[in-house]
Amino acid sequence: MNNKLSPIIFLMGTTASGKTYLAMKLSKIFPIELISVDSSLIYKWMDIGTAKPNKKDLYYVKHWLIDIKEPHEYYSVSEFYYNVLKIIKLIIKKGKIPLLVGGSMFYYKKLIEPISPLPSTNIQVRNFIINKIKNNGKYQTLHDLLNKVDSYSANKIHPSDLQRNLRALEVFFLTGKPLSKLIKIKKNKIPYKIYQFALTYYDRNKLYNAINTRLMKMFQLGFEVEVRNLLYNKKLQINFPAMRCIGYKPMYSYINNEINYTDMFNQIILSTRHLAKKQLTWLRNWNNVHWLNSENLDFAYNSIIKIINKIFL
Repeated sequence: MNNKLSPIIFLMGTTASGKTYLAMKLSKIFPIELISVDSSLIYKWMDIGTAKPNKKDLYYVKHWLIDIKEPHEYYSVSEFYYNVLKIIKLIIKKGKIPLLVGGSMFYYKKLIEPISPLPSTNIQVRNFIINKIKNNGKYQTLHDLLNKVDSYSANKIHPSDLQRNLRALEVFFLTGKPLSKLIKIKKNKIPYKIYQFALTYYDRNKLYNAINTRLMKMFQLGFEVEVRNLLYNKKLQINFPAMRCIGYKPMYSYINNEINYTDMFNQIILSTRHLAKKQLTWLRNWNNVHWLNSENLDFAYNSIIKIINKIFL
């Protein structure tokens, strides 16, 4: 290995492209530990709708950043950033290879680009902010309060985006400085040599077919039952951050007789296709990526093996 920096691997790609399958296959021949780069897999109890790796895969290969949050808890990109740095260091110390796999492209971006020194989420501060809104008629919404303390950020964040408004306020109350100023302060890039792979179907129709197949499998596995149980046991509610995961809001609306089955199903299909388009847009503007076609996963697998062998052997 000629590089001074320790190498790490990114296995990115669109939803339903076969990333998890490929990562698991690679783990059988290389000493790999997987780090999930997926904003949905962090939540406990939500297994089917997020296409979480099955128990067998989780048992045989170490997966990081899966089932680390309750559905009512927030998880910021800065938390992800600092968690990943610690995990990568631990994996390398074991003499193993960190392979980051998932489709949350914004998370990857924050690993590649220098990140601003933002504080971690603080539930006490969040509760303080929420109570301040409730008890002070002067500020009717989170966005109103944000506009008072950080008008620049308020202009950038939609009033209905509760999570981003709350996060911007949280940063202000924790640091005394506006988010808009802190994000301009950059730190050093992560100290690793990154090898990036992007997996997708080159044919858009085949990508959509894969999405449809994945959704049908979710329903066969009991997605509706999963959501009904979560709602019944109060583990998931409409205002929880986890409800942003694709599929859960339409299913919630269906269970509550707000929409019919067909509308629910179509909404999930459209949302998943929209996610895939966004992921492709991110990846097309990415630098130094090895593109892989999901239509031939064996070829993709062998292509990655050749590159990994050059890096680590």
